[in-house]
Amino acid sequence: MSEHEDGMRVRREVLGDEHVDRAVARTDEFTADFQDLITRYAWGTIWTRPGLDRRTRSCITLAMLATLGHDGEVAMHVRAALRNGLTREEIKEVLLQVAIYAGVPAANRAFAVAQPILAEPLSAEPPSAEPPEA
Repeated sequence: MSEHEDGMRVRREVLGDEHVDRAVARTDEFTADFQDLITRYAWGTIWTRPGLDRRTRSCITLAMLATLGHDGEVAMHVRAALRNGLTREEIKEVLLQVAIYAGVPAANRAFAVAQPILAEPLSAEPPSAEPPEA
């Protein structure tokens, strides 16, 4: 399989078909190269590496996104973390870790983003209004 095919497979497994289908449907000439880039490198190269399991990658990703204040990506990756087997308690622990090492304001915002998502049924898909990033 190519990096793009591996990436699309992992992207769908982690983010869900509905989310990926929406991102692909929004792809146009302007965003096509970016979509290819994240599919090949983020999902096809990094997320497929054997050194860390998906649960660990989800923890790291959530912590970094929360630290950087990327709310739309935090929301998407809270859902991905649940799909990767993290519990609500483990997600809470990741965000508490963010509070100590990245600052209470960053964690406060991430908790605010995660709280309504964690109240959703586990099978809920991200709303279509999410930003087109990953």
